[in-house]
Formats: sequence, structure tokens, C-alpha cells
Amino acid sequence: QVQLVESGGGLVQAGDSLRLACAASRRSFSTYAMGWVRQAPGKEREFVGSISGTGRSTYYGDSVKGRFTISRDNAKNAVYLQMDSLKPEDTAVYYCAAKARGDYYGVDGYDYWGQGTQVTVSS
Repeated sequence: QVQLVESGGGLVQAGDSLRLACAASRRSFSTYAMGWVRQAPGKEREFVGSISGTGRSTYYGDSVKGRFTISRDNAKNAVYLQMDSLKPEDTAVYYCAAKARGDYYGVDGYDYWGQGTQVTVSS
């Protein structure tokens, strides 16, 4: 079992930056690919990005490429989502998710999910 706890959400203005963090309760954290998925009200879930267990590979959704950066610190069992140049359309609940394999990307198929953190970007 892996517990994931997101933090760092909040209300910001367009153009601002925000950094989300996800803490995992698992010693073998480096064996899990980690992903970020978001869901806006009335919309389907959207793949934001993911990172391999080693951190060598990262993947991003088209809408956030060039603005968002995923990183991880396996010594701290943590994964981060740096969000720059935020837009109102980035407003959503952001979920951290873990996949029990070294490399993975996608909006579904994860083994564990966090409870989500709200990000609101005002215009």
C-alpha cells in the first residue's frame, strides 16, 4: 500500500508560479513511476505529466509542455510539479498518482492516488 499526500495548491494570478509536492509513504519509492493528473469541474481527467522511478524520463501533456516541470527526490520519497506561467485554464484539482513500474505515462492505470489539491488561477 502506498499513501500519497499532495500539498502546495492555492489561489494565484495568471502568469504566477506554483509548486506542488506529493509525499509518498513507501520505502521502495524509486520503483514507482509517478504521475500528475488534473481534473477541472465538468471536464474529464487530463494527463499533466509523469516521471520514471529513476527520474531520467519525464513526459508531459501537450497543454503544459514548456511551462510545467516534474521532478522527484527519492531520498525524500517526494515528487514535485513546478508550474510556471499559469493560465486560468490550469484551474483544476491536481492529483498525484503512483504506478508500480519504473516508467509510465497516462491519465489512467495508476495503482495509487492522492486525495488531490486545488489549484485556482485567476485572470
